[in-house]
Amino acid sequence: MKKTLVSAALGALALGVAFASPAAADTTVCLITKTDTNPFFVKMKEGATAKAAEIGVTLKAYAGKIDGDSESQVAAIETCIADGAKGILIAASDTKGIVPSVQKARDAGLVVIALDTPLEPLDSADMTFATDNLLAGELIGKWAAASLGDAAKDAKIAFLNLTPSQPSVDVLRNQGFMKGFGIDVKDIGKIGDEDDPRIVGHDVTNGNEEGGRTAMENLLQKDPSINVVHTINEPAAAGAYEALKAVGKEKDVLIVSVDGGCPGVTNVADGVIGATSQQYPLMMAALGVEAIKKFADTGEKPKATEGKDFFDTGVTLVTDKPAAGVESIDTKAGKDKCWG
Repeated sequence: MKKTLVSAALGALALGVAFASPAAADTTVCLITKTDTNPFFVKMKEGATAKAAEIGVTLKAYAGKIDGDSESQVAAIETCIADGAKGILIAASDTKGIVPSVQKARDAGLVVIALDTPLEPLDSADMTFATDNLLAGELIGKWAAASLGDAAKDAKIAFLNLTPSQPSVDVLRNQGFMKGFGIDVKDIGKIGDEDDPRIVGHDVTNGNEEGGRTAMENLLQKDPSINVVHTINEPAAAGAYEALKAVGKEKDVLIVSVDGGCPGVTNVADGVIGATSQQYPLMMAALGVEAIKKFADTGEKPKATEGKDFFDTGVTLVTDKPAAGVESIDTKAGKDKCWG
């Protein structure tokens, strides 16, 4: 076990990159993301980097090797504590398993802000800056149901989720879609306990295109009549589309997703994805850096959006096929706000 943790620590150290002027060395902010390849986290890093340079702090960035690599994130937290950082921004891969390490950082006097993915329990971090992921899922669920009309009652739905550990962002989007579509979610904090006959099944994608393609292939083998696909993000949606195209079913299936990156919005415009819920990672990370700088200067911790238990950074449905009763913008407007 010790050898594994040491190896992980060395890997995380290798991934750490600092961005700042020498004058900013007294205030260090750590950004820890799930990967450094997913466009969402690439944009998050860009937002944090730009804001750090603007307000004069040192940013050290770390990332897991793949979505789900919690060991590297644990090691990165240890490094940030040792480096005397003032705070940590983290998009956690394992939202429960990372909690003891987060508590260690908080006990050492660091402020910890969860980005995009709430920890479990939520108050394990000092604050969460995130999309309302339940609402993001609900928007695409409502849109899919409204688009199908009467056919929604006989839908065959595939769920392409994130990882087996069911991180909070995965659960929120999955259960939000079900709520929006009109499925009884049973325990809203858990994926897979539903008994609605429209659910063909669930598979995991690791949030990337290859995983999306494989998961879609697996579920098509289970039921070739699938006609609705919920995907955790747009890379997974792109992979699902390729799997459907390979068997000539790409025009028969409605794919919905969450992200709002420029490639994903383009895929909505091209008909690959029917609708996506757009989130704003650049703003999420920039606000997080500002909050840690304020904490370093004044000791004041960030506060939640009024009426919520986290700081809501916004979400908007993007589609070129608006549905009655579901507020949305078209892909032209979506491209004005997209990232990646």
